[in-house]
Amino acid sequence: MRFTPAAPAAITLAVLTALGGLSASPAALAAPTAAGASAVTASGGTLSVKLEKVKLANGFELILVEDHRLPLIAFNMWVHAGPRNEAKGQTGFAHLFEHLMFAGTRHIPRGQADKIIDAAGGTDSNGSTDFDRTNYFFTLPSNQLELGLWLKSDMLGYMIDEVDSVSLANQQDVVRNERRQSVENRPYGLTEEAMFQALYPEGHPYRASVIGSHEDIQSIKLADVKAFARSYYRPNNATLVLAGDFDPAQARKLVEKYFGALKAGDAVPPVNVAQPKLTEEKRVAVTDRIELPRLDIAWHTPAVFQPGDAELDIASHVLGGGKSSRLYKTLVYDKQLAQSVQVQQYSLSLGSVFSIEVTARPGKSMEEIEKLVDDAVAELSQNPPTPEELARARASIETATLSHLEKVQGLADQINYYNQQAGDPNFIGKDLARYQAVTAAGIRDAVAAQLKKNARVVVLTTPGEKVLAPEVATPPIPAKAAKNERESLNADVAWRKTQPKAGKAKPLSLPDGKRLTLANGLTVIHVANPGLPLVSASLVVRAGQTANPADRPGLSSFAAGMLQQGTQTRTAQQIADEAAGLGAALTSGAARDEARIEVSSLKRNFGQSLALLADVALHPAFSEGEIARQQNQRLAALAQQRDQAPAVASVVANRVIYGEGHPLAQAGLGDETSIKATDAAALRQFWSTYYRPDQAALVVAGDISEAEVKALAEQLFGGWQRPGTAAPALNTAAPSPAAARVVLVDKPGAPQTALAVVSTGPKSGTPDASDLKVQNAALGGLFTSRINTQLREVKGYTYGIYSVYTMNRDSGMFGIRGSVRTDVTGAAMVDLFKEVDGMRAKPMGAAELNRVRNAQLLALPGLFDTNRVVASTYASEWALGQPADSITSLPRKYGAVTAASAYKATRTYVDPAALIVVAVGDKAKVLPQLEALGRKPLEIRDAQGAPVGATAPSQPTTSGAKP
Repeated sequence: MRFTPAAPAAITLAVLTALGGLSASPAALAAPTAAGASAVTASGGTLSVKLEKVKLANGFELILVEDHRLPLIAFNMWVHAGPRNEAKGQTGFAHLFEHLMFAGTRHIPRGQADKIIDAAGGTDSNGSTDFDRTNYFFTLPSNQLELGLWLKSDMLGYMIDEVDSVSLANQQDVVRNERRQSVENRPYGLTEEAMFQALYPEGHPYRASVIGSHEDIQSIKLADVKAFARSYYRPNNATLVLAGDFDPAQARKLVEKYFGALKAGDAVPPVNVAQPKLTEEKRVAVTDRIELPRLDIAWHTPAVFQPGDAELDIASHVLGGGKSSRLYKTLVYDKQLAQSVQVQQYSLSLGSVFSIEVTARPGKSMEEIEKLVDDAVAELSQNPPTPEELARARASIETATLSHLEKVQGLADQINYYNQQAGDPNFIGKDLARYQAVTAAGIRDAVAAQLKKNARVVVLTTPGEKVLAPEVATPPIPAKAAKNERESLNADVAWRKTQPKAGKAKPLSLPDGKRLTLANGLTVIHVANPGLPLVSASLVVRAGQTANPADRPGLSSFAAGMLQQGTQTRTAQQIADEAAGLGAALTSGAARDEARIEVSSLKRNFGQSLALLADVALHPAFSEGEIARQQNQRLAALAQQRDQAPAVASVVANRVIYGEGHPLAQAGLGDETSIKATDAAALRQFWSTYYRPDQAALVVAGDISEAEVKALAEQLFGGWQRPGTAAPALNTAAPSPAAARVVLVDKPGAPQTALAVVSTGPKSGTPDASDLKVQNAALGGLFTSRINTQLREVKGYTYGIYSVYTMNRDSGMFGIRGSVRTDVTGAAMVDLFKEVDGMRAKPMGAAELNRVRNAQLLALPGLFDTNRVVASTYASEWALGQPADSITSLPRKYGAVTAASAYKATRTYVDPAALIVVAVGDKAKVLPQLEALGRKPLEIRDAQGAPVGATAPSQPTTSGAKP
């Protein structure tokens, strides 16, 4: 979806376009960006970005954004084609083609590109499709400029040489699994599709969802793929943005080498489709396997950057932009009718969509909710927003804008967005200025003109049967391609067959947190990052699930959630309004080992933002009225959790692994009994016991000095009194070993089975943690891992399946998680266990070891590229009791991993015979497949993990899955 930036008109864009050997638009010569400097600068209320745009003779566009904050380069290529360019009866084609772009090229065998990116230390590697475009992106260390251009140019110019009936059939399976996972097996997944089909008539390119239908996806032929490539995947219909640490002159020269020889295609004809006009309200009823009804209302609105687009962006914030918005205050807070409210102006080139989404609380009247929504829209159509509302919306959008530019990949994508949608990569100044030009009266008038009751679609989703389209058969993947399936668009050249060598690598340098301790015992960690005027903070306390009393599961989470619901001097709504006015993102919550309160804001507002965080942390009110509101919210959240198959699989897996009575066996939310029993006394007792400075750390990362952090910490937290008693002991007993078994949770009609294949694992700080992470990268941690490659890329059983070690302070878990097609649940399990057995059979070879080790080691700078991530990671390490150098020592630890040490870790911690299989799916179809595996015992449990009966006698578990 589109990221919609906005901020006051004082924000401008300085674009300096360099003249070089390539064709360039006239502009001043860009001065070199100093080492360590950002292309994005903000001073005196002015935001500036340096970039240059050049155009090759074949029409290929290159945009260079030189930014030396980190030794990284973002490669972001947009192909200017999406569902808006699909032929009738071929919905989902653009997205399917996106998948095929990763299936190999003439010079890079299928599956190798992702492995090459892993070995180079790449991050953020993916692609995405939206109605108006398709993009392909990854971020590499800065010494891999030529490698990235080789990969991207071969994808664009030589993918068509390699695609065949085998790769097409495989990716059709993968995409159809993605549809099952993201649409059909997801709560409300059919609602958005129904809404767009009601908004748009037959033949309009926005009518179908981006992912398309099973029937259309399966109908795509190899000839269609080649025709689409000839029409749209040509250099004259693509733009590459490079953002990061590179030399522009070298980049221009290499882009000419790799992209300059690609042949241009015919000019792509413009898509001219009139925006539909609704003259009467359309109402659509959808039933789904959900517990909470949902109301969706949508209107056609002006296209991106057209008059009215900015006004409706602001209107979306006023109506539904977080806890300070009108609909949240009315529906969620005051009347407690709704669980959540979301409002959006989805800006597109052929006309935008303004939508309001309200998920109801159990038993609440949808008629009343709809009337209140109508009243709020009518009120805004008659009376303009207040100055405070307008200021809050602008502040929020300004912070979001700058935060999006914090990552070099986000910066690159935003520039590409402007280049396509506005025809000008340096449109940011004009874009931001239009929000300052918006007036309160203009917002009122836009709402009155566009959001009319007789020009909208209303979709009401209620509990019931999920009605899916008739089943479309999944043909077997061909064993091999037929003759004469391949063709070429570009002449081959011998040098493209050789992978470019890396340049000289820069020393790995990770954010180094400087620690100090206040007199009251509070640890303060400062991580300097002066790149952009942004700061993030995380206050972490050892008050997670392991602090919960045995009879109060979920209490830690409840207490953390209550912190924002009022203090001694601020009400919940005052907290929400103040945060929004500062443009600050304030959150609180609890995990297994810790609770956190976090805030991110512009530097100029950080002092006030941190003061707000301090107030909610140190002076919570725990009022009875707010507790009642939170009880209702949490009970509804439990219902939502039961609707989500992957969440159910995790809840059940935790209960089986940790056993009854262990604090980590329960869901973080707790259960209905504990939620209803929680009162002010319990919350205040928990807070006063566990929220203490000697068991807390304040982590601050961003454009702020150590002296400033120390002064703020002393001022805001120095008076936090340390209790005279010792810190309470946490309930951190290691779980008793759980016997292996198969657990099935029935989800009738589910098109996929959600899997959680788990066992106990090592705790945080285990000496061989780096060996484990490298080993796991090969097994299931990476996209290119053995498990995901076999089940997705070879068999087409899943959209994705991954493994991970969860290392807590005093316990841990190993898990393999993903969703597979219902009818191949058993076959997928057989393949999964074969890969686990194979990992244990012998050490990795040198090539695989180097690839997966580098994927951990060389990717480290790209994993710490935002203040929020840095602060959050340091907070986690402190909560887990790790030493001060646990992050900066990672390069040394990963570098020391060998094939032998990784193999030893595999044999130590991954035992197929001990793995517990939790499957959430259609019992009628899945149970026979699970029984055929031969793993015993086999149990049936409910969505909370409580046994409801066994279908097979308890027997010793086999050492692996049987065919």
